[in-house]
Amino acid sequence: MSKASCSSKQTTGDLAWWQLSLIGIGCTIGIGFFLGSSLGVKLAGASIIFSFLIGAAGTYIVYSRLAKMTVKDPQEGSFCYYAGKAFGKWAGFSCGWNYWCSNILIMGSQLTALGLLSQFWFPDVPLWIFSAGYAVLSFFVVMLGTKGFDKMEDLFAIIKVAAIVMFIAIALGIYFGWIKGDGGSGGNMPNTIKEWMPLGLKGVWSSLIYAFYAYGGIEVIGLMAMQLKKKEDTLKAGTIMMFFLMILYVGSLGLAVSLAAFEKFNEKESPFVTALTNYDLSFFPHVFNGAIIIAGFSTMTAALFGVTTLLVTLAKDGDAPKLFQKKLQFRELPLPSLLLGVVGLAASVLCAFALPGKVFEYITTAAGLLLLYNWIFILLSSFKLEKKGKVVSVVGLLLLLLAISGTVVEKTVRNGFFISILFVALIGIVTLIMQRKWKKGGGKKLKYS
Repeated sequence: MSKASCSSKQTTGDLAWWQLSLIGIGCTIGIGFFLGSSLGVKLAGASIIFSFLIGAAGTYIVYSRLAKMTVKDPQEGSFCYYAGKAFGKWAGFSCGWNYWCSNILIMGSQLTALGLLSQFWFPDVPLWIFSAGYAVLSFFVVMLGTKGFDKMEDLFAIIKVAAIVMFIAIALGIYFGWIKGDGGSGGNMPNTIKEWMPLGLKGVWSSLIYAFYAYGGIEVIGLMAMQLKKKEDTLKAGTIMMFFLMILYVGSLGLAVSLAAFEKFNEKESPFVTALTNYDLSFFPHVFNGAIIIAGFSTMTAALFGVTTLLVTLAKDGDAPKLFQKKLQFRELPLPSLLLGVVGLAASVLCAFALPGKVFEYITTAAGLLLLYNWIFILLSSFKLEKKGKVVSVVGLLLLLLAISGTVVEKTVRNGFFISILFVALIGIVTLIMQRKWKKGGGKKLKYS
């Protein structure tokens, strides 16, 4: 998942709507789906497909509201700009920093996931060693320049989509009896309520955060809508993207949960690998695992570059210390900003060392929650700035609050909620301090045009 990286990609304002849809698909599909969905399956069982349908509905509402504001008043700051317009500078400031923090946690989630996927081949190697190795390698790649990765983004997006399509094709082969295994041929869809919802409604409720997290990235299309030839195509681009993602996500997960028992799924293995364990497909786990590691590392590295660029933007807007604007002469690289991103990665490595069993679950939950907090900003901004669509915004808010509250009721994911609240509290404290400074300095008041 490369939320920040895609927002940093430079274009010339000549994108067609279908190109923006493809970029959005590449930015959205990532380790949050390939591995994070296993956390959702552990809670919801086969009913994870309903969680992903609810997640698709909520995500689309958020995007449609953002698209409306973008068409009316296209701005580079996108959702952070609109938050500032609606509620004042404090909202734009806290929105920007919340987005930066969410991307730091997303990188940490990716870093941990890469370690877990690598343990598939080397189970005895500690998680933190893999995490540290990928973090160091990512840092040096960014130091050398990301032009190569920009050119490879489309290829890696194809790899991710191809991996899902490959699984769907194999799963259908099992259903039609072309592929047989220890469990016989064909799938076994749940028949009872208990099989659909092993942990009851509470499990489905708690799994919503992972469904929303898998769709995270839709806000990037809002950031990149400035590059469209026709700004009025913003909504069309997002609609096509969401429909395609929903079909891929729900279809592949539906097949996965019908091919393996609920107890088999775990957070250390992709649900798609787990689903095919009982079938004579020795090549699949290795090919699938390798493809996801390659794609995951590329998006994490690009994300590190993205949060670096984002911090430079915050510094230029006066929302971060001017120090973070400084660049190295030989590569025009903002080293102070990059180093702060690396500190975030280092914190993830330390967490992997201290909490190897739960770090992925905690970081993924917290990252998903911070993302939803930004989406709440989008809906609240739309509610205040737009005359139409208020009922839709309220429905979207209720869906987001449903997903957020689900992390409180389930003790296995509750720590992720507390981590997200800690980040929000820190941002809130800094915002209060900055507000006093703005009042003394007579800060500019933004106007909505």
